[in-house]
Amino acid sequence: MFKVFSDWYKRKFSDPDAATLLVMILLSVLTLIIWGNMLAPVIVAVVLAYLLDWPVERLSRLGVARTLGTSVVVLLFISLCTLIMLVLAPIIFKQGTNLLKETPQIWAQSQQWVMMLPERYPGIIDGGQLQQMWQSTNDKIVALGQQLITASFSSLVNIAAVLIYFILVPLMIFFMLKDKRELLDNVSKLLPRERRLIKQVGSEMNTQIVNYIRGKVIEIIIVGTATTVAFAVMDLRYAVLLGVLVGLSVLIPYIGAAVVTIPVAIVALFQWGLTPDFWYLMIVYGVIQTLDGNLLVPLLFSEAVSLHPVYIIIAVLFFGGIWGFWGVFFAIPLATLVKAVGNAWSEQSQINNQRIKSGLEG
Repeated sequence: MFKVFSDWYKRKFSDPDAATLLVMILLSVLTLIIWGNMLAPVIVAVVLAYLLDWPVERLSRLGVARTLGTSVVVLLFISLCTLIMLVLAPIIFKQGTNLLKETPQIWAQSQQWVMMLPERYPGIIDGGQLQQMWQSTNDKIVALGQQLITASFSSLVNIAAVLIYFILVPLMIFFMLKDKRELLDNVSKLLPRERRLIKQVGSEMNTQIVNYIRGKVIEIIIVGTATTVAFAVMDLRYAVLLGVLVGLSVLIPYIGAAVVTIPVAIVALFQWGLTPDFWYLMIVYGVIQTLDGNLLVPLLFSEAVSLHPVYIIIAVLFFGGIWGFWGVFFAIPLATLVKAVGNAWSEQSQINNQRIKSGLEG
């Protein structure tokens, strides 16, 4: 067994570039685990600066000074975020509050409908077991509600931290964009000389993730807008809230669409019951999801991340289990990183095998 592991290690990491890539990955993971919370504002600033670098580069190619282009892009980004907070956020907050107020009524009607099932299907459903299951569900929901309330009160303490984010993060984004080349040169000086595979992985990641992020932003806007308009035209309550949720659900492929269908169906069922209006809405919603999966996604991501659906779902579950919401949010980019690293090591292993074979033949 030790010989098998030793041969595998020599095949994969005998080259200094491969060993350097492994060390850098381990150091990055340890840094996130140990100092992740402390470095959270820096990580957020790096991610946003990476996203905003594309328009800054385009302005630079048009002859606009780097400092001026950075100032324009950052101001537009802050203005857009402020506009969303002032226009869209109050509507979502109001509809979300109203939905929470009606949740007990929806739950009571659901309980009434469920408790009628033993009468409709006496030979199939046991009323006693159903009552026990419903009571257990009620207890769990009450406990969850108490945890949410406790978390809400504890989060109020972090208001100062949120305000710091609003001040520090834009400043860091501005300087990261303005002094991009200088900062990259400083980071490059800290890296070992044997970094050919690091550059290879970085180049592959940069190409795929730029395409992925650009496509996801467009997909969120199209799906969210189309769903909101369709729900509003059909006079579904909480149309904006549900439309935004459907738009954001595309961040988590397959799982997001399945999860967000539940509140859409519950709200429609509570509003109309099992009437034709309910089925019309679900058909329209299904058409939007079908067009998204079979038309929009292939058009937007034809040159982006090429990951099998099974790998995407595993990445969402794995990274979500490690880092919660942010792990889910960055699951596909992280899966792309794993794929790029695997490709780099596989190519290096093939090169090493060819060298060994050539040496033996010589």
